[in-house]
Amino acid sequence: MQDFIIRPIQPEDNVTIASIIRAALTEFGANKPGTVYFDDSTDHLYELFQSAPISAYYIALKDYKIIGGAGIYPTAGLPANTCELVKMYLAKEVRGQGIGRKMIDHCLNVAKEKGFEQVYLETMPELNKAVSVYEKFGFNYLSVPMGNSGHNGCDIWMIKQL
Repeated sequence: MQDFIIRPIQPEDNVTIASIIRAALTEFGANKPGTVYFDDSTDHLYELFQSAPISAYYIALKDYKIIGGAGIYPTAGLPANTCELVKMYLAKEVRGQGIGRKMIDHCLNVAKEKGFEQVYLETMPELNKAVSVYEKFGFNYLSVPMGNSGHNGCDIWMIKQL
């Protein structure tokens, strides 16, 4: 039984989701330059995703509390048929419950509905539990980054055909 809901981001979600993202990066020692930790857009996710019509960002709620988020974004420099899975983070207390897998699955379905054929992502070795989940979803490793995310602190690049 699903005891959480997934809904589109709202303006009032910005502060809480930015806090969850930065807390997770700090917890795993991935709060380094060149990552979303220092990205100004992390504090303005609602506005960022409103600015790109074929993007989408979703918030996970449990007992009316924000517990995480994930989205897809047509990152500059990616092929037209490719979006990026972005800012996929969960609060510490809800990890390991399958919520991340459901969030990823939701984002992949939305990407397909929007006409994307591939989903790209960037991550770091510090987030090895997430990397193993991406592998299970069928993401394959790339030897070089795609697009221009501006996140040069990431050194794992993966792609999945939809």
